[in-house]
Amino acid sequence: MTTTVAYADVAGMAGTDLGWSEWLEVTQDRVNLFADATDDHQWIHVDPERAASGPFGGPIAHGYLSLSLTVKFWSELFDVTGVGTKVNYGLDKVRFVSPVKVGARVRMNAVIAEVTEVRGGYQFAVDQTIEIEGADKPAVVARGVYRFYA
Repeated sequence: MTTTVAYADVAGMAGTDLGWSEWLEVTQDRVNLFADATDDHQWIHVDPERAASGPFGGPIAHGYLSLSLTVKFWSELFDVTGVGTKVNYGLDKVRFVSPVKVGARVRMNAVIAEVTEVRGGYQFAVDQTIEIEGADKPAVVARGVYRFYA
């Protein structure tokens, strides 16, 4: 469910838990497309037969593929009206805690940790956790940094 707020109201959003995004299945097609886009064709990602006897018992998503899903999930969870430009400003404290096996479903929780006024807009530091359905540990823990300009 998307939390939507007006630009004039974002300054007080620090501490807001935005909840969870929808589940997304990580398919072999998605992994292969990411491999093509990044030229990372390591067998643990793109060779299901070989990966079956590898350390994870099957192919896994690239860590950076899992991390890149924060963009999709963030836009599902939060929107600001009255904004001219929205940018991904960066990431802090990124950790790839657990591999995401092909076929697994993932989703993200986001908590707005800080809201800071910057020249022409606001910067959000957002604690993001991507969890794997049925797993004890998350796939990715990161702090995303976003800027919204009027």
